[in-house]
Amino acid sequence: METMYKPVHPGRIIRDDYVEPLKLTIGGLAESLGVTRQSMSALINERSGVSSEMALRLSEAFDTTPELWITMQRNYDLYLAKKKFTPKGIVKRVYSTTI
Repeated sequence: METMYKPVHPGRIIRDDYVEPLKLTIGGLAESLGVTRQSMSALINERSGVSSEMALRLSEAFDTTPELWITMQRNYDLYLAKKKFTPKGIVKRVYSTTI
């Protein structure tokens, strides 16, 4: 089944739901998470994604689950990959479950 919409990047969620309403700074949030300002800026500005370790940090800071952040990142990445990927002529089926 094809996704009808582009999933939101987790960095946008952090920016729109936490940084702006709570009047946080990128530097302050980075310090709270124990990461560099550069890595926090890259995530918030959608230039990088959420790693497993970052998901753990975000879940602790925002009282969420790491699975929430990993799922958001996975959905975003998979959507982008599907937009680029054309299996015809590249991938040969080696097994089929249909009879």
